[in-house]
Amino acid sequence: MSSVVSTFKEKSAVKAADLKHRKTINYNIGKYNAVVPVGMRQFADLEFAREKAKNIKWKALETLDIQLEKFENNLLARGGKVIWAMDTAQACEAILKICRERNCKSLVKSKSMVTEEIHLNDFLQQNGIESVETDLGEYIQQLDNEPPYHIVTPAMHKSKEDVARVFHEHLQTPLDLTPEQLTLVAREKLRKKYREAEVGVTGANFIIADTGGIAVTENEGNARLSASWPKTHIVVVGLEKVIPSIHDLALFWPLLSTFGTGQQVTVYNSIINGPKQSTESDGPEEMYVILLDNGRTQVLQDPVSRESLYCIRCGACLNACPVYKNIGGHAYGTTYSGPIGSVITPNLKELGEWNHLSHASSLCGNCTEVCAVKINLHELLLHNRHETVTSGKGSAMESIAWKAWQTGMLHRKMMNMGNHRIKNWMVNKLFKGWTGHRADLKFPAKSFNQQWREMIS
Repeated sequence: MSSVVSTFKEKSAVKAADLKHRKTINYNIGKYNAVVPVGMRQFADLEFAREKAKNIKWKALETLDIQLEKFENNLLARGGKVIWAMDTAQACEAILKICRERNCKSLVKSKSMVTEEIHLNDFLQQNGIESVETDLGEYIQQLDNEPPYHIVTPAMHKSKEDVARVFHEHLQTPLDLTPEQLTLVAREKLRKKYREAEVGVTGANFIIADTGGIAVTENEGNARLSASWPKTHIVVVGLEKVIPSIHDLALFWPLLSTFGTGQQVTVYNSIINGPKQSTESDGPEEMYVILLDNGRTQVLQDPVSRESLYCIRCGACLNACPVYKNIGGHAYGTTYSGPIGSVITPNLKELGEWNHLSHASSLCGNCTEVCAVKINLHELLLHNRHETVTSGKGSAMESIAWKAWQTGMLHRKMMNMGNHRIKNWMVNKLFKGWTGHRADLKFPAKSFNQQWREMIS
């Protein structure tokens, strides 16, 4: 068993038994479940909106080369610069080069899952550059030396008492501060960081091909400050985030906000089309967009897995997943957790090492049911499992066990062999995968087939 798998199992076992953790998560997801149906009322035909969004993403991915070239040309025309990065190393080195050329000592960064994917904060710290998270949830997690717990709500697993403890330990604030007071403390600290930073880093919720702009969605205004206050603005974004037209935002912005937070639209929605122009008084002097591949074109090559790239990172599948709600975001051991993480991580990284995530699912289909763009997530989990087996990257013992099971299931006489005590011993003592955390399975004294024959004879 690899260290990745064993770590996942150990963390999952601990979190599944942590009642405090479960209470906090159920409380926070319960608040989400209460507001999302309200946000959905803005759509006259929600299913049509989801289907249309899926078709737009299908079009964008099927013509990805054209859309990205169009985006690049339009951004270049407004003075922006585009850097194509094949992997984490290229992206980080490009950012470091920009920072060093500007003698950057600190930068401010808004919430961005793709910068978590390339471990940008750690990389910059190793090279003597302070990288400060400005999203409140991300700031809390950074202070506590933890990665984000959730795609949309980074500190979802923390109660207000937990946050007060973090601030007390790292910022020496009183333990009895209210959430409002804690927020004001963070605001005061971060405003100073904005003034000092030479570079600002953001992600992008969408890349707009026909205008060469990026769209950023947020509720705190920190992304706007990170993009506009420092003289240099760097955008790091996965190349799958492209949409063909600015008009598509009229659909995607409400979908993202409704399925992400239950809002009709988030508080701040920005379209940034390049650096400050000669006729403008505000904004950065330079703007770089780093288009990150990092395994995405590999996913694109698979006509089935390609659908996972439609994801708009709303986090709805995490909130709906019974596995995520029991083991939490950190147990997955990767940037993207929950159902979408279990689908894309084995393909973005290495299928043989990470295929266990595709098995960490009840296959209830709830993730597919709630997906904003109707990705068939549970089918893609099954596809990953199938790819693992057919590519020979699965467990040899598991393969032998399933072949033995198949042989037995196809031969009635073999199924009827032995009494129920022998069968009970085999499933409960010989194969311990089921009974490790569950009650023993108990076979009846006679199989249904035997009982049926006795009844009709």
